[in-house]
Amino acid sequence: MTARKSGSRLETEIERCRSECQWDKIPELVRQLSAKLISNDDLGELLQGECKLQTYLKENPIKQGASPRGPRPKLVEVRKHLTAALDRGNLKADYLQETSLLMAKLCYVEGEYRDALGHYNRVNLDDMQLVGAPVYRLSMIAEAYATKGLCLEKVPAASPSLSNKNTGSPASNRSTTDREQEIITCYEKSGDIALLYLQEAEKVCALSAGIQNRSPKPGPTAQDQELGYFLETGLQRAHVIHFKNGNLTHGVGRFREILRAVETRTTQNLRMTIARQLAEILLRGMCEQSYWSPLEDPPTVSPLDDPTRQGHTHSKNYSLSRLIMCENTEEALLLLLISESMANRDAVLSRIPEHNNDRIISLQSASVVYDLLTIALGRRGQYEMLSECLERAMKFAFEEFHLWYQLALSLMAAGKSARAVKVLKECIRLKPDDPTIPLLAVKLCIGPLHWLDEGECFGKIVIDMGEKAAEFRAKGYLAIGLVYSLKATDASLRSTQEDYQRKALGAFQRAQSLSPTDHLAAFYLALQLAVSRQIPEALGYVRQALQLQGDDVHSLHLLALLLSAQKHYHDGLNIIEMALSEYPENFNDSGRGSSLLDRAIADRRQLNAMTLPDFSDPETGSVHATSIAASRVEQALSEVASSLQSSAPKHGPLHPWMTLAQIWLHAAEVYISMSKPAEASACTQEAANLFPTSHNVLYMRGQIAELRGNIDEAKRWYEEALSINPTHVKTMQRLGLILHQLQRYSLSEKVLRDAVQVNSTAHDVWNSLGEVLQAQGNAAAATECFLTALELEASSPILPFTIIPRAL
Repeated sequence: MTARKSGSRLETEIERCRSECQWDKIPELVRQLSAKLISNDDLGELLQGECKLQTYLKENPIKQGASPRGPRPKLVEVRKHLTAALDRGNLKADYLQETSLLMAKLCYVEGEYRDALGHYNRVNLDDMQLVGAPVYRLSMIAEAYATKGLCLEKVPAASPSLSNKNTGSPASNRSTTDREQEIITCYEKSGDIALLYLQEAEKVCALSAGIQNRSPKPGPTAQDQELGYFLETGLQRAHVIHFKNGNLTHGVGRFREILRAVETRTTQNLRMTIARQLAEILLRGMCEQSYWSPLEDPPTVSPLDDPTRQGHTHSKNYSLSRLIMCENTEEALLLLLISESMANRDAVLSRIPEHNNDRIISLQSASVVYDLLTIALGRRGQYEMLSECLERAMKFAFEEFHLWYQLALSLMAAGKSARAVKVLKECIRLKPDDPTIPLLAVKLCIGPLHWLDEGECFGKIVIDMGEKAAEFRAKGYLAIGLVYSLKATDASLRSTQEDYQRKALGAFQRAQSLSPTDHLAAFYLALQLAVSRQIPEALGYVRQALQLQGDDVHSLHLLALLLSAQKHYHDGLNIIEMALSEYPENFNDSGRGSSLLDRAIADRRQLNAMTLPDFSDPETGSVHATSIAASRVEQALSEVASSLQSSAPKHGPLHPWMTLAQIWLHAAEVYISMSKPAEASACTQEAANLFPTSHNVLYMRGQIAELRGNIDEAKRWYEEALSINPTHVKTMQRLGLILHQLQRYSLSEKVLRDAVQVNSTAHDVWNSLGEVLQAQGNAAAATECFLTALELEASSPILPFTIIPRAL
């Protein structure tokens, strides 16, 4: 009786060690088993063979796609133990089955695939019971199915029709199809049973840990189960074959079945890998028309694969009934966000040499996830969300250029230009020989940020690279030229303006000489010559730019302005009409009072429904108005005023709303020229509803007040406009004229001279200054101003040349 209880406890301990893969304890337990008063010599042989085989595989792991033939010395001992257990036949039926499974596994390791299949056929795997089976036996059965599938792949089908395989006969095709289906079924059953085994093993480990915690005597802690080669193959091989055979529907279905299974600690890394692979399949191999929801049955007829193939289904899953995905991108995004969370949780950040390989693997895995997130979110234009995801990746990004560069690009696309420039600085440090990175930084500094000093520094970085920059060196000079050109526009002193214009002209000439086939170099050189009022030279270069790029809208626009500067209005109008026919939504080319604007004003509903391009300030052609600081002030004030007035918020990008406001202001100008103050006031009010404190709105209200004869009111509106934008030349001119009417000559002269300092080529301002000086009795100075105005007017375009955007 005592021996029976002792044997029962010993067998329980053996079963536990086999379930937890504690093979180092098995030899001692076998010695204890042999010393008992029960006859279990054959069981000892089985245990010793299993122990030595598992230890050998742990020390010599099988590599994917390689299984060298021939016995190894340690495997000879394994075969000796297993053969002894089988030959004597004293084992119970379950233990005999286990011995046969181990023998088949040994045959596979030794490369004897036919012998392994013979053992599996004698055991008949499909008849083995899973319900109530010990945990370790679930693992053995899962490995057996996987090993059988591997053997079937390596051994050709023993069929009479095999010799006719290349003949394309129906029997040959059926045999091949049946064989492939048998292989897939083996792998799918192996994967299903492997998941069941891992779930049950985790329960056993949790129960064992709970008992140890309650026991006053400390015991060993439970370890996570490790997936061996055979279990991994069973979990991953089925969908690979589906995809290899073109059965995308069944492959995706198999992915989803594995992901829906209850998660265990052992399968977390596998789950992340499968989720990433499924996301890649959904993004690259499946269109929206062929997509079906995970909660729906796969289509019976799919354009993706062969509908005659049937997959294997099982029911170890949890419900996703609260989550409904309608598109492949949505499911891919969910999978990638889950993968990202797991990658961040399991990140290896230690820099010590022992963890170097693990850290590299962790980084590579995370990088793949973030690259796929970039594809998924980029398709939807969700750059804000993408930048937030990549910010979380910065924990991996020490000295990793790829992640820094991805973050910089996402910040650029999300409109976070200031942060993007800071990230690009780090990218330049990591990759100092790449000229495209500082060029991207220049693009942001010139465009949305208007950081001209920083842009100049980045442009010089490209130029200083010399021959390393190759063809990008011309772009560097182009960037420097744009910086100097914008600095000339912003400068308040004429001497400073002329100095920057001279530098800009030299940089554009250098860019054009380095890249004579670049239409942008010729175009910006022409634009700078036009700003400097060198009209004939500018015409030559703009024609050269059009020869290189005949449909460039900005070159056509500049050509029209140059023709208007030469007073060839009919030719300029023909160019504008041609450009509008090619680019009907470009408002810069339409000019004031154009047919496009008239049609928009005629129907307000049509105006609100129009697709609007980027906003351009009527004087500078950039979103910065005359001053970047002024534009920020007026935007902030407009937001405050809008909130105080409880107006409806402006959804979406800001530029279309700014363009809409500008159209209303142009319409108001048309009505002012027609002496219709009521209509002009209505249009101005529409613009004010969008941007209540815009200096352009206040300027227009001042003009309306002038039209009505309210001089004091007009003066007040102009002063308010200048309080927001002190360098708005048109407002300064109108205020100077009003002060002239009020006979405040000294103050009027001061305002007009400031306006001339801001824009020395404004002929109407020079003319107004001459009138003020004449009223003061300063005839000589007035005559000089009138002559300057005449000279400038002779080369003055219908609109300022700076209305054309200057961007890299």
